[in-house]
Amino acid sequence: MIIDRLYESVEKKGHVCVGIDTDIEYIPKWVMDKNNSIEDAIFEYNKNIIDATLDIASCYKVQIAYYEALGISGLMVYKKTLEYIRNKKAIVIADIKRGDIAKTAEMYAKAHFEGDFESDFLTLNPYMGLDGIEPYLPYVKNKEKGLFLLVRTSNKGAEDIQYIDTKKEEKVYSVVGEKIQQIGNECMGSCGYSSIGGVVGCTHVEEGIKLRSDLNKMFFLIPGYGAQGGKAEDVALYLKEGNGGVVNSSRGILLAYKKVENGEKNYAQYAREEAIRMRDDILSKLNVNN
Repeated sequence: MIIDRLYESVEKKGHVCVGIDTDIEYIPKWVMDKNNSIEDAIFEYNKNIIDATLDIASCYKVQIAYYEALGISGLMVYKKTLEYIRNKKAIVIADIKRGDIAKTAEMYAKAHFEGDFESDFLTLNPYMGLDGIEPYLPYVKNKEKGLFLLVRTSNKGAEDIQYIDTKKEEKVYSVVGEKIQQIGNECMGSCGYSSIGGVVGCTHVEEGIKLRSDLNKMFFLIPGYGAQGGKAEDVALYLKEGNGGVVNSSRGILLAYKKVENGEKNYAQYAREEAIRMRDDILSKLNVNN
């Protein structure tokens, strides 16, 4: 199971998931000037960030929207970035957040688990209904793929729907999490977690202990650290015995060079230093809550 690979990667490297969510504005001017196109500059930037963090990152997350916004040429950079990560034997999460049903979901599964855009994990939105997840399951069960489904996200708007009380006086996100964990029971790895994981933001800390207890077989993709206000001690609530989740940081790592005067010349090195700082920060807090 792919989840066993991810679990082992966390054991070896720590919890940092580097988000390759690259906006054009992030690219230093000298990188833009030396390349023939914006797309070439983005790929060089991505490649150097990946190379600088390969021994630190448990995995990488690539958000497709940043590449779709550039049209066909942007999607070629997306493809090359996914391929580069996988060729390095690293694990990549395609952050696509699809949420459709029936034949449409089947085509999304084919598009992102096969061919040009093949990745190891996908993020999906289950709030249209769990029948939208079914077309992905054959890949999880038979082809070493995994999923991260939105459970409780880190954005302010999460409260609009995810926090509504059901008739049983449970939050919607809690019910969704329970249903996802039930599906995940069919895809358990030897590490004790399922290849069907959940996206659980660390910016709402008050429910962290309960979520980790209730969803004890679910591996978490944890956004919200750093730029969105989440701290290492918050993250620790969502981990179990030092594992059970990866923590995404995109802007915090990609833009670390902006915190240093004239840092753009060594942007990859500053990304590495930030990833190390983040890894060590999280590890230092684990004994508090585990």
